[in-house]
Amino acid sequence: MAVFKTLTDADIATFSTGLVAGVDEVGRGPLVGDVVTAAVILDPNRPIAGLNDSKKLTEKRREALFDEICEKALSYHVGRASPLEIDELNILHATMLAMQRAVAGLARAPELVLVDGNRSPAFTHQGLSLTSHSIVKGDGLIASISAASIIAKVTRDREMDALDAAYPQYGFAKHKGYPTKAHFDAIAEHGVFDQYRKSFKPVKALLER
Repeated sequence: MAVFKTLTDADIATFSTGLVAGVDEVGRGPLVGDVVTAAVILDPNRPIAGLNDSKKLTEKRREALFDEICEKALSYHVGRASPLEIDELNILHATMLAMQRAVAGLARAPELVLVDGNRSPAFTHQGLSLTSHSIVKGDGLIASISAASIIAKVTRDREMDALDAAYPQYGFAKHKGYPTKAHFDAIAEHGVFDQYRKSFKPVKALLER
């Protein structure tokens, strides 16, 4: 796993040319479900207005941008790691694995991979090693990372909505699996099932009771 310094504005400006994949993750903090990542290669000839960190956008705006990204991007792919993998590897390494899967699944090989945050795994595409950089707060600085943030966020939120339909007593549509009081109350009353991350301290503590 490589750790890179924060890049300068001049460095960031050089990323506007070439085939660049932006990568971001959603779902490191929740107690349930996959950690979801996305890799996106945007088309410079089909710009998308309003891209930003998904957390700074309304749900309605994220949904609209999700559709536009899917339509206009040169390539995008969603990667994930399961609760079992999270329990076996820990959340950091499972997230890195999910990012690698997202990049490996792209239909086109990027020249460069830009990752939100301060850590980046080693990326390959069809057996070829790729150059990568991590960028702190990159989801608000680099359009392709913003797009990846949106794809990952909308994908995971939809999965939480589906889980809510299957297990309405837990309230997943509201808290999205994050450790809120309402979520803890639901777990205490109804228990945990196979989509829970059993290595996470709050879940582990409840199971040990």
